[in-house]
Parts: sequence; C-alpha cells; structure tokens
Amino acid sequence: MSRPLIGISTYVEPSTRYGVWDLPTVLLPSGYHELVQAAGGTAVLLPPDDSAVAAAVVARLDGLVIAGGPDVDPARYGAERDPRTGPEAAERDRWELALIHAALAAGDLPLLGVCRGMQALNVALGGTLVQHIDGHSPGGGRMGSHPVRPVPGTRYAALVPERTEVPTYHHQAVDRLGRGLVVSARADDGTVEAVELPGEQWVVGVQWHPERGRDTRVMRGLVDAARVPSTVA
Repeated sequence: MSRPLIGISTYVEPSTRYGVWDLPTVLLPSGYHELVQAAGGTAVLLPPDDSAVAAAVVARLDGLVIAGGPDVDPARYGAERDPRTGPEAAERDRWELALIHAALAAGDLPLLGVCRGMQALNVALGGTLVQHIDGHSPGGGRMGSHPVRPVPGTRYAALVPERTEVPTYHHQAVDRLGRGLVVSARADDGTVEAVELPGEQWVVGVQWHPERGRDTRVMRGLVDAARVPSTVA
C-alpha cells in the first residue's frame, strides 16, 4: 500500500535571512514533516493560498495537519482582543480555517490540529478561546512539558490510554467547545488538552506539540485513518 499523502499547513515570514538572501519565506518547523514520515505518511507542505481553492487542495490529500503558530484573531470568535493576545495573522487565519472547513465538508478526510491548529478547529466549529492562561508556556523560545490525562472512551484514549508527559508551549486554550466536539484529554489543572469529533471521520486536536517529542501515536492514528477507505455515505 502506498504511503498516504498528508498535507501540513505552513506560513510566511516577511523577512528571513538564509545564506546571502533576506526574503519572504514559507516556513514550517521540520518536526512536522519528520513526524508524518515516522508515522508512515508522505508529507506535502501547503503554503497560504486563496481560500477559494481549499476544497480542491483537500481533495488531493489523504490527510491534513493544521500546524501550530500564532494566536487566532479573537474577532473570529466574537471576542474583544486581550492585550496579551499576539498580533493578527489574517492570511493564515483565512487559509487554515478554509482548509478545516473543506476537510470537514469532505466528510472522510482525517484531520489533526496541533496547538493553534486545535484552537482553529474549535473556532471553525463556533467555539471560543481563553485568551491567556499561565503555566503552559515557559517563554523565551523554550518548550515546556506537563502531563495530560486521556478521557476514557475517546479516540485519543484508544491511541494513548495512559497519563503522558507532553511537550507544550501555549498561552491560550479552548473555552466553549465548538459544535460536536468533545474533550478527549485534560491537563492536571483542568485545561482542555485534546478534542475530537465523534463519528466516522477521524478529527482530533491536541494542544501540545507532538512534533517536538518522540511519541508518534497521535500522528500514526491520523496516517492509519488515511489508509482506510471511509464508510461515510
């Protein structure tokens, strides 16, 4: 069986120096494609594009990962901007929300949201975010860690049944759940750390950064789901 084609969202930095060049650059930390490959998939990077083409892009994929990154614009979920919320990333919001909507509309495409990607999934389904929490990001470009506990009976718990230490770097979190989503893991302080959509379509979001660790189980769940033909009518 061929390796499933897994698309991963990327982003543009306006000025990036490498070699003799200082140019706008499409970026993605290498841990993402390495994790997809380690889980048995073939990674393809998805730079920002016109949201109108999202459905056509999704139709070419076997699975989709929405990567971590900056805060989702609070206007997307009807909230006033907290002073601690990061700067707007309008192009990325438009593109990734369009990809999520297209994947959900497809009905059979496995979808994994990582950190910001989980928050964007929640917002795409009408949920809201807490704009600042303490204790989940050490700051200064250093990855933190803390344990998460799976919720029994969920898809995530079937993949990772035990309490697990995870790499973490976030200062926002899910508040009101989006339509249909259920909580599938929490931190010890009660913070929502994973969500999913029950049903045939494999849709999971994790608040931590699996690409910064060695545990492939969540990504392998996505890749394995991408290998299996959907039974959705």
